[in-house]
Amino acid sequence: MATLYTQKDKNIRKTWFLITAFLVFIIGLGYVFSYQFNSPAILIGAVIFSFFMSFLSYWHSDKVALAISGAREVKHNENPELYHILENLCITAGLPMPKLYIIEENAPNAFATGRNPEHAVVAVTRGLLEKLNRSELEGVLAHELSHIGNYDMLLSTAVVVLVGFIALASDWFLRWSFWGRKSSNDDRGQLGAIMMLAGIVLAILSPLVATLIQLAISRKREFLADASGALLTRYPDGLASALQKIAADQTPLRAATSATAHLYISNPFSAGRRSQKISSLFMTHPPIKERIKALRDLQV
Repeated sequence: MATLYTQKDKNIRKTWFLITAFLVFIIGLGYVFSYQFNSPAILIGAVIFSFFMSFLSYWHSDKVALAISGAREVKHNENPELYHILENLCITAGLPMPKLYIIEENAPNAFATGRNPEHAVVAVTRGLLEKLNRSELEGVLAHELSHIGNYDMLLSTAVVVLVGFIALASDWFLRWSFWGRKSSNDDRGQLGAIMMLAGIVLAILSPLVATLIQLAISRKREFLADASGALLTRYPDGLASALQKIAADQTPLRAATSATAHLYISNPFSAGRRSQKISSLFMTHPPIKERIKALRDLQV
């Protein structure tokens, strides 16, 4: 079974593969268009864009997530008990102490972000602190530390870049197709028609593909973080009980958006949806019942 200690290298390899594939694809696409339109500037622009987008996403994705969530940093003297719980778990996991943030929301939830363990952040809602007991809170924090130790956040950053490009690509193809069709050159006109067709196909399929890429990675990593978190605390029932309380709470989490929903320990949009008819394929998290069952069956 994959654990906190075996998944790190795998996620780092996946991340570099995704980033390399992204750079090669963008630069290759730029080369094709620069050749067809006889414009070296397109290739130069593709190279600059690919490196800039990768750099920006890697270094600033955590700041964006925190800003969107309205989280504020909490100092040790504001909540020493929370700090001590997290500090003890970090010692057990062999991880540096992340910064702590609080989201002033009554809905119980939490997430972790950051490009690596040395620049990690754990954010919890006010509701989580008020509605969970110590062992449950410890289970949630261990889950989030597992995301950090597994380098899930680094992988998620690369996925954000990939998914963002899929959406942009459809727009590029459509815009360039119109340029090609307006051109008097027959070759460019034919190229424009091809780009138009590719743009339409991408515009239809890209939202679905992007969503499936995000959700497939998110769902798998939640099971792993649950198991790794339980191994850290040696008490799976703590996290299982916390998930049960979080799922039962119907308070809406207003700070959550579609861009940050997959970061949270539990789907922030499930509140108020007692009966869900939508296929679990399109849920950002595995069903809570399945996660609780896996934890109850876990031998530590």
